[in-house]
Amino acid sequence: MNNLQLEAVLNDKLSPQLIKDYSPNGLQIEGTSEIKKMVTGVTASQALIDYAVSVNADALLVHHGYFWKGEPEPIRGMKGKRIRTLIKNDLNLYGYHLPLDIHPELGNNARLADLLGIEVIDGLEGHPQSVAMFGKLANPMSGEALAQKIAQVLAREPLHITPDQANKMIETVGWCTGGGQDYIELAASKGLDAFISGEISERTTYTARELNIHYFAAGHHATERYGIKALGEWLASEHGLDVEFIDIDNPV
Repeated sequence: MNNLQLEAVLNDKLSPQLIKDYSPNGLQIEGTSEIKKMVTGVTASQALIDYAVSVNADALLVHHGYFWKGEPEPIRGMKGKRIRTLIKNDLNLYGYHLPLDIHPELGNNARLADLLGIEVIDGLEGHPQSVAMFGKLANPMSGEALAQKIAQVLAREPLHITPDQANKMIETVGWCTGGGQDYIELAASKGLDAFISGEISERTTYTARELNIHYFAAGHHATERYGIKALGEWLASEHGLDVEFIDIDNPV
């Protein structure tokens, strides 16, 4: 497939024009025009780039790419090394951030809900482009039981902040993968029993306790593995590309 054609296919599937983002979505670094082999991963780190080079990939597709709003513009240091490696090896880099978080089928939020057995009800912000969601569990469970389920599914222990009423059962859940911890107040205002995100801030602890809501910090990387993996699998299935997902370990 041609590299520009691939960008059009991805844009058609993810509709990046519908959401304001902090980085450009689509083809960020242009490489070879013909794409046969693709590597997918969460973040375009040097380790992931080096792996893509080692298997003679033509393209790298990630959730966290480059050129973030507010970052230093000079291409030097770590950023320079990464980009030089891509250009030297004629490797295309595609990045899709918020459009991949919110996609109703392949998105990080959708995939996490499916893995945890949460029935999606709606966007937490009340519109389809909401980057946070809410839904309900098929069967109510304790905070300890949900923490164990998250640990089993994501292969890492979540940080569980219990509300003042620690024995409060969980049926309704809000969630936002990655750095979505500040949606906890919106989740509490809607009367939800629990909120899950990737990252936690110092203030989140007090919010959970004082607003009587269970909170689970499950890891930014751990909660965002599944969208990019699903997107690659969709490309392989629907468009015949050779796609390999690589999970570069990250404890955050």
